[in-house]
Amino acid sequence: MATAEEPAARPSPAGIPHNVLTLPQTTQLEALYTIIRDKDTSRGDFIFYTDRIIRLLVEEGLNHLPVVSRTVETPTGATYEGVGFEGRICGVSILRAGEAMEAGLREVCRSVRIGKILIQRDEETAQPKLFYSKFPPDIASRYVLLLDPMLATGGSAMKAVEVLLAEGVPEERIIFINLIAAPEGLNTFCSRFPSLRVITGWIDKGLNDKAYIIPGLGDFGERRYCA
Repeated sequence: MATAEEPAARPSPAGIPHNVLTLPQTTQLEALYTIIRDKDTSRGDFIFYTDRIIRLLVEEGLNHLPVVSRTVETPTGATYEGVGFEGRICGVSILRAGEAMEAGLREVCRSVRIGKILIQRDEETAQPKLFYSKFPPDIASRYVLLLDPMLATGGSAMKAVEVLLAEGVPEERIIFINLIAAPEGLNTFCSRFPSLRVITGWIDKGLNDKAYIIPGLGDFGERRYCA
């Protein structure tokens, strides 16, 4: 089995777990985040620019899948020594905001299988609780791209990983893809699951006393789905 080339994403900053990678922090990426953070950005523009970032994140996530050597013949009759992906993948969105990332995955992976997880806070225990899940029957043999745009405390993401592990998915085959993360959530999440990988677009300053990401962008689902 061949290994993938060195990913373009940046290694985790100081104080952030080693298994966290961020997109290259270019001026273009910062401009996209400036638009989606702006409270006055229209819903149409919010959708358009978050979709651009999601596409970048999905492409980067695919960089971390293993590959095998593959030889093809070009239209000129020449032989090209390249690579192909090893194994099959599955996207799993954490409802409801994670559903917004499914289109970006489908745009680059034809006929990709999609699973869904609904996790909400249990009013009695105040802990994340699984309310619904649906996966391809062979998910245990696939590489899983877990999709959720915001990582605050990490509670929902951790519960989602627990569900995937219970379905037989090896931890090292899980890649969590995320637009904005708080350092507190990243540290809690990655200390619990050190063998998975996290691809995030931006690491924010932290959480406020209400556990909202600061500076953040507000409620992703509300801005995405509500006029």
